Amino acid sequence: MVKFKGYEFVDGGVCAAEGFTAGGVIAGIKAGNVTKRDLAMIYCAERCRTAALFTSNKVKGAPIIVSKEHLKDGYAQAIIVNSGNANTCNPDGVEIAEEMCELTAQALDIDENDVLVGSTGVIGQKLDIKPIRIMIPTLSKSLSKKNSGDAVEAIMTTDTRKKEVAVEFVMDGRKCHVGGMSKGSGMINPNMATMLAFITTDVAIARELLEKALRKINKLTYSMVSVDGDTSTNDSLFLMSSGLAKNNEIICEDKNYELFENALYAVMMNLARETARDGEGATKLLECIVTNAPTEDIARSVAKSVISSSLVKAALFAADANWGRIMCAVGYADGDFDIEKTSVELASAKGKMTVCVENAGISFSEKVAKDILSEDEIKILVDLHCGHESAVAWGCDLTFDYVKINAEYRT
Repeated sequence: MVKFKGYEFVDGGVCAAEGFTAGGVIAGIKAGNVTKRDLAMIYCAERCRTAALFTSNKVKGAPIIVSKEHLKDGYAQAIIVNSGNANTCNPDGVEIAEEMCELTAQALDIDENDVLVGSTGVIGQKLDIKPIRIMIPTLSKSLSKKNSGDAVEAIMTTDTRKKEVAVEFVMDGRKCHVGGMSKGSGMINPNMATMLAFITTDVAIARELLEKALRKINKLTYSMVSVDGDTSTNDSLFLMSSGLAKNNEIICEDKNYELFENALYAVMMNLARETARDGEGATKLLECIVTNAPTEDIARSVAKSVISSSLVKAALFAADANWGRIMCAVGYADGDFDIEKTSVELASAKGKMTVCVENAGISFSEKVAKDILSEDEIKILVDLHCGHESAVAWGCDLTFDYVKINAEYRT
């Protein structure tokens, strides 16, 4: 976990913020599943100002269509989400997503338009509403401040670890929280969102500022992650604010707004890193740090290009300091900069080594390089020497297991 001064990491995930409870149950949505939770719910005692971002894929899961409609007034109170089936490319997908919202609303005694819905799993497979219909009442009764972990488990597919983070900080003398959970392991190349992510806060903040903060921080975190270059059809990112911390409402971009924005970054950045670390079949977390770029957009483009390269990812799986592949990826990134000034270093807990200076290789020890690259966290440091802007992107190595997992995904 990357820590930040002034922010204390606490337990609770999406339930750390005042007013929120969560739960997860086994519904048996995917054939043969009798042991893993696959239906989750998040609920707040108050209607929440809510902001959201969704996939840029032209093919969109039915839950996205329904959630967008329900968010037209900018408020939500609950989220219902299933794993095991993405509810995408189904002729009755919208009707099923709407029914999931209606059933949740009935169980919680709230307006169905205040319910958001998400799904993840196999695309194009018919979703049976029956097990969901049966288990929603049980799920609603299981809601608790202590059950964030159950909800996280319920949204996992090929994930190998739970991803939840929460921070506590002080604003106007009041204890405030931002917490979140997400899932994602494969089909990860977010553009405005991630696979599924749910962020909650008790900070009182105007909705337009809530949305502005979400867009900005997402651009720096989830949108800088790539596992395999595939953008999902179901990417959904929700941020709900209960306002129950009772701070003076944030209505302008002042010091309190900056305090909230940094808390949101602390949560979303750590969740984004964990998404990359947990890439399908991954053995290493890769972090590309680009410095001295002429613009932030160019820095982001170069970092994302390097981290998305299958050749770079495969080389680092083998602990091979094949820096030429890194320079290749730098070279085809969007943006105008002088490639002849670029240098590259590789680093880990074992040390740091320069492998390229001014777009040319230099002598280095292959043995030392292999030691550095054999660690489970690798940094790729790219200095463009063309300006003062920087960016960070996260990815993972490309292993034999990635192919195996995806070759057998439906079976």
